[in-house]
Amino acid sequence: MPPVRPGDDRELAADLSAARDAASRVAQAQASGRPAAALRQQQRALEDAVRARVMRAPGSAGPGGRRELDPGVLLAALDGAWLVQIVSIGAELHVLVCGGGQVRHLAAGRADQAIRATELARFGLRRLAHSRPSRDPPGDAREGPPDSAGSAFALLEVTGRQLERTLLGDAVRHLGDGPLVIVPPGRFHAIPWALLPSLRDRVVSVAPSARAWLRARAATPPARRHAVLARGPGLGTGGAEVPALAPLYDDVTVLGDAAATSGRLLEAMDGAWLAHVAAHGTFRADSPLFSSLRMADGPLTVYDFERLRRAPHLLILPCCDSGRLAPAGADELLGLVSSLLPLGTAGVVASVAPLNDLAAVPLMLALHQRLRSGQTLAESLCAIRRQVRNDPVLLGAAWSLVALGAG
Repeated sequence: MPPVRPGDDRELAADLSAARDAASRVAQAQASGRPAAALRQQQRALEDAVRARVMRAPGSAGPGGRRELDPGVLLAALDGAWLVQIVSIGAELHVLVCGGGQVRHLAAGRADQAIRATELARFGLRRLAHSRPSRDPPGDAREGPPDSAGSAFALLEVTGRQLERTLLGDAVRHLGDGPLVIVPPGRFHAIPWALLPSLRDRVVSVAPSARAWLRARAATPPARRHAVLARGPGLGTGGAEVPALAPLYDDVTVLGDAAATSGRLLEAMDGAWLAHVAAHGTFRADSPLFSSLRMADGPLTVYDFERLRRAPHLLILPCCDSGRLAPAGADELLGLVSSLLPLGTAGVVASVAPLNDLAAVPLMLALHQRLRSGQTLAESLCAIRRQVRNDPVLLGAAWSLVALGAG
């Protein structure tokens, strides 16, 4: 569907602010053990008002409209990379391998098997997320994972092989070398793709569609390399990576404590080159567009992101479930990052599972250092996975992170 954006609606902004305040009061009541039923009812009413206003708001369609994808244009743009589109037809999965000047069709496994394996993978990653990282330095040559995380690690090893057989099948023998772009069906966007054995040491990114990847690849970075670093409340580490990252950038806005409000963050990140937001993430399966990041004044939702004039060129979200998306209609996707690619974002790093706060800090420091050296988001994540392969908790966190788009 062509993107349609609401205009500058002050009443919508007021409704979003009221819904954010109501959600904060619900969270405060639950934390203190006070009854929250009436507050939740008020929150739902305000969220309904936001939905209704957005559905009625006049908007302007983005450029382009609907066009057929030219396979020749796609193959030329890949330029040594490979794109794999996984298609669900009934209960069966099929794979289109694009690269090397041709498109190859292969059959894969069954969708229900892939769903079960995905649930097992998320269960294993959740267990690792609640473990404590080793005190040994990344890259230490210890043999095998510690006992506390060993069973979860063993489950993920088995599950990764199951996912590869089911989702890719014989396609793994035709992927060639070079970076890989995966275009999965809507319900398989929450897969930690680096779990698959053939992809663990490969540069991998995920896109909603081949056309979305082409659009993200063509996104022009802003001339001003302005970075925004923000940390929300309640993190186990206090967002410790944010002050450590600030000296890496010459042109930087740092938001923390009471200054890390939704309004100030949106203002700072509008049109920025890079934004890094360390905050608790919440995926709302009941209403994906109210999936949010927890800021000082309450949740920052997808509806807020959609009011940006231009999304940041690169966005890093080391937040639990920030990369989860809900399929709607014919593989349309709803969630925190679904609104950003159409608004100009070239690449996003987000998590498809709960993320260990302690593990996230060293991973984010390494990620930014590699970005500063000129690597892409996907290249940086690949290098980090190699770096921490001997620490199961750090590796579990690295497996949970995916690069979306083409950044």
